Amino acid sequence: MFTIDQIKSAHSKVKSGADFPKYIQEIAELGVIAFNTYVNDGHTEYLGRDNFAISSRSEGEILSVAELADPNVFKRNLKIHQSGGTDYPTFRREAAETGVEKWTVSMDQMSCIYYDKFGNTMVEEKIPSP
Repeated sequence: MFTIDQIKSAHSKVKSGADFPKYIQEIAELGVIAFNTYVNDGHTEYLGRDNFAISSRSEGEILSVAELADPNVFKRNLKIHQSGGTDYPTFRREAAETGVEKWTVSMDQMSCIYYDKFGNTMVEEKIPSP
């Protein structure tokens, strides 16, 4: 199975959201089938086959996630991030400000779904091939 160190090594190559598809491909090759990233403390739960799961430590400052979600502003911020316009800490802060509690990536579906505090889907998108 995979380790947090292997995932960190792959993640160290990500400089902006533009690098995300390549990162997804690399960790899928390690055996990651899905993961959940929590905006408030930045930790991620990675899931593998046969119920294998590991979690990263909290990353960065603790953020307060807005109660009222604003999907339209989040979509705009997401596009800026994906084009390389913001770094990850900025993206995470903007996600919290617009009400994103977590995002879930599925390697099988090659999708990323962003959820608010109530479990409602804010944005769902396909991850492009690198």
